[in-house]
Amino acid sequence: MPPLRSPKVLIREVSVVFKGRGSGLLALDRVSLEIEAGEFLCLVGPSGCGKSTLLRVCAGLIPQTSGEVTIQADRPGAPLTAMVFQEHALLPWRTVLDNVVFGPENRGVPEADRYARGREMLALVGLTPFAGAYPHQLSGGMKQRVGIARALANDPEVLLMDEPLAALDAQTRTIMQEELLRIWAELGKTVIYVTHSIDEALLLGDRIALLTARPGRLKQVFPVALGRPRGLEVRASPEFGALVDKIWAELREEVLRTMREEEGTRR
Repeated sequence: MPPLRSPKVLIREVSVVFKGRGSGLLALDRVSLEIEAGEFLCLVGPSGCGKSTLLRVCAGLIPQTSGEVTIQADRPGAPLTAMVFQEHALLPWRTVLDNVVFGPENRGVPEADRYARGREMLALVGLTPFAGAYPHQLSGGMKQRVGIARALANDPEVLLMDEPLAALDAQTRTIMQEELLRIWAELGKTVIYVTHSIDEALLLGDRIALLTARPGRLKQVFPVALGRPRGLEVRASPEFGALVDKIWAELREEVLRTMREEEGTRR
């Protein structure tokens, strides 16, 4: 019998209360998840359900009120996580390559090593010719590719992505979805990916975790048995359509509950 493997990311009974007047706002309520090494997990749910909050807890950007997040460190000294945001947040006074090496630079990685890593990541995202360009000279999709390269330059144990393609036009978003599949397949990183799109989650993910309307609780986890490698053509399959319908039936209830609560608040 093979030895039991511990999960790469263990989220156990995580709750988050944002303090304010009165009793505060319960954003997440006892969320528990296990993510395996190399898994691409997508988080979906209605607006305001705590998807981004959970991602920020995993990144250590905000503290949980209770519960714990454990990330298994396999490489001593490597960052546990790196984050890709919806807005690229590139430093406008630095070139593309200097933006990519910003993380390793802050960690004290020697100059030759960090620039070698930066060039490797630029090649991975197809931006080698733009190493000396500045962010204002890039398209939206190119800026997001720089953001992904910057996160990967840190060589994190886990890559956290908070709706990184949401601000892009439909055509660029489609191209970037293909790029993400290629990069993930090449590097084998563990990814936790927040999206509002069921189609995107099914195209990218190994599993989809659905959170309820606020306070966010784990409602259901859907395995995505669509095979790998996976391209855009999978969207035409009956299996894809059946999964969309199944997940939307559960998500619709939560979206409607959010809308009713918002209407009640305005009255």
